[in-house]
Amino acid sequence: MKNHVCVAPHRGHFLDRVSIPLAVMSRIAIGLILGCLATNIAWAETGRPSFVGSETCSGCHQSEHSQWQGSHHDLAMQKPGPDTVLGDFDNARFEYFGVETQFLNRDGDYFVRTDGPDGSMTEYQVAWVFGLDPLQQYLLPMEDGRLQALAIAWDSRPADEGGQRWYHLFPDEEILYDDPLHWTGPYLNWNTRCAECHSTDVQKNYQASSRTFATTFAEEDVSCEACHGPGSQHVALGYEGRLGGDSASGLQTDLSARGQWYFPEGESIARRKNPLTNQYQVDSCGRCHARRGTLGDYEYGKPLSDTHRLSLLGQPLYHHDGQILDEVYVYGSFMQSKMSQAGVVCANCHEPHSNKLRAEGNGVCAQCHKADVFDSPQHHNHPAESAGAQCVSCHMPAQTYMGVDARRDHSMRIPRPDLSVVIGTPNACTQCHSEQSPDWALNTLRDWGSNFGTSSDHPAVAMAALQRGDSRSVPTLLELAADETAAPIWRATALDRVSASGAQGALQIAQGLLISDDPLLRISAVRALQPLPPMRRYLALAPLVKDPVTGVRMEVAMSLAPVPLAELGAERQKSLLALFEEYKAVQKLHLDMPAINMQLGIFNVSRGDFPAAETAYREALALNRQLISAYLNLADLLRGQGREDEAKNQLETALAINPESGDAMHALGLLEARKGQREAALAWLGKAAAVETVGSRHRFVYGVAQHDFGDIAGALTTLGQLHYALPADEQVLIALVNYSSESGKRDLAERYARNLISLAPQNQNYRRLAASLGVNP
Repeated sequence: MKNHVCVAPHRGHFLDRVSIPLAVMSRIAIGLILGCLATNIAWAETGRPSFVGSETCSGCHQSEHSQWQGSHHDLAMQKPGPDTVLGDFDNARFEYFGVETQFLNRDGDYFVRTDGPDGSMTEYQVAWVFGLDPLQQYLLPMEDGRLQALAIAWDSRPADEGGQRWYHLFPDEEILYDDPLHWTGPYLNWNTRCAECHSTDVQKNYQASSRTFATTFAEEDVSCEACHGPGSQHVALGYEGRLGGDSASGLQTDLSARGQWYFPEGESIARRKNPLTNQYQVDSCGRCHARRGTLGDYEYGKPLSDTHRLSLLGQPLYHHDGQILDEVYVYGSFMQSKMSQAGVVCANCHEPHSNKLRAEGNGVCAQCHKADVFDSPQHHNHPAESAGAQCVSCHMPAQTYMGVDARRDHSMRIPRPDLSVVIGTPNACTQCHSEQSPDWALNTLRDWGSNFGTSSDHPAVAMAALQRGDSRSVPTLLELAADETAAPIWRATALDRVSASGAQGALQIAQGLLISDDPLLRISAVRALQPLPPMRRYLALAPLVKDPVTGVRMEVAMSLAPVPLAELGAERQKSLLALFEEYKAVQKLHLDMPAINMQLGIFNVSRGDFPAAETAYREALALNRQLISAYLNLADLLRGQGREDEAKNQLETALAINPESGDAMHALGLLEARKGQREAALAWLGKAAAVETVGSRHRFVYGVAQHDFGDIAGALTTLGQLHYALPADEQVLIALVNYSSESGKRDLAERYARNLISLAPQNQNYRRLAASLGVNP
């Protein structure tokens, strides 16, 4: 994917003189007139602007169209042919875990013979070519309207770089035909996963009843209107000579946000002359260049949170300091950056039509960072023209995805080997000097005069500590959440992590952020209020029931689903029911996605509609039979209705699919415990505890279960080991104090009590607990 942003000044005078004889007009101009008449009719009939096509745009915007031609956006998806297919289809063969795939070319058509959805060898004709560089994939058609992206891709890099070969996207893991990651499975489905960002005006048209697609698009590639929106009104205004000056553009969004920049006297970094007043351009790019889910239909000119559910920072998508870890597509990285906070937008660095950088090498950075200061050995401490002298090598290190696709981290940060030493995050120094250690990098930077201060004060250290259960990190993260100078995505992440941990202090900050101008902060604030009883949540969130941003309203709907309607007045009931119907309508647009069915199931459980919840969970499993979380949720739903045998069957099925699922083991243990089956319960809970490596819940519950079933010595051993692994986990210490005291090990209880007070010296409950043991706080 490449960026597609910005809009050139409108030139709407091309048809001002409508009396020009038709015979002397170009074919494009004729097309524009006819297109305008057609789109005016469409506008009159539907009341909405319509798509006119890139050829129509080219009549007035020849330069932009010329730059766009041949770009990654233009070539995002193409019909197969000798000029578009890069892979070797000359009876080439590729073997993957014993399955041999053939690539064939017959009479100008391209075919792939490979294992199909039932594992049998089947021949498919290539329907579309997908992408260009550094890899190209091929879309193969299925009878139910699906297009599937073959997991064997063509490495289009030059041969001397390791390219010009077939390779598998999952080379080290055997993906069988019944695996959702198989090329015929839901996660390589074009209609659901790819189409929105590789074509223009995609209409998915999924029929849930038959699980079929009838997907359409206006243009197969990422054309002008994919970014600028439908152009019929724009063309009509141009036809009437009413573009320019104070006239409206006829487009739904304005992407011209590059601004004017200057160097203040005596400074080496440029500043915007006028502050950036909106994020329309960056959000337009973020529609595709972000890790996100889709909400309803895309609306041009709206905040990204109005049409998509954005992923926040932190693991497993990002390292604790915000560096890219999983494939996250730029937006979340960039929104953390100082560049974003300074008003930089995508088009400041990238030409939006050609997708090329504005300048070569360090020249793109030198637009705002004076070269004589920053592009010099005195700054970068590397030989001129070396790889280490490139700005991106230190400030935008790359990670490789899909086997060959190196993508740069757009958080544009200073290398922090001190954090590598403390919490194990990567740093650009040792990514390049892979034979060296973080300590070496840290000492080298210190020799160069870099001083990072106290590493333990960095929010990344607090993020890592909170994941280990160390509540001493909470004040640092709450301070970040309340910091109005910090990037909103970091503030939202900090609040989200604290509230999800169950730590105290998030509610007060969340109350204040409910009125934030930033929708991402409002969304996180809504989630942070989840610990409140339903009616208290309603009183806090009622003003957001009609929030202008869809993403906020959807989060409010989930949060208020358990509210007892009988306790509300008639008007409030009506308003809330309307929100619930909107929530279900938005989700039903994407019932082809297992995760959406899961969300509907959870929503319906909260609403008390158990049959609808069961239907949603079972549909999620029909789409992805390996979705362990759906088995767990369905089992819990069945158990709550007294259908314990059915619940057990679901959990056993989950374990048959994934024998290492600690969550399934844990759920089975709880199910047996509720039935009073001591031995079976402890066996399953013990197995879950044994495989737990992140968090503490399974080990903690196992220790509590040992105690409750009479094995106090076993409980002290389990919880003592957990305390050794996570010394700052307060709930573990509380249990150890109580269980040690109960078993007569008073010295041990007192020691644990002192540890507890050292973690939270202001907690009066801990002080009273210690005092009951005779410990003087």
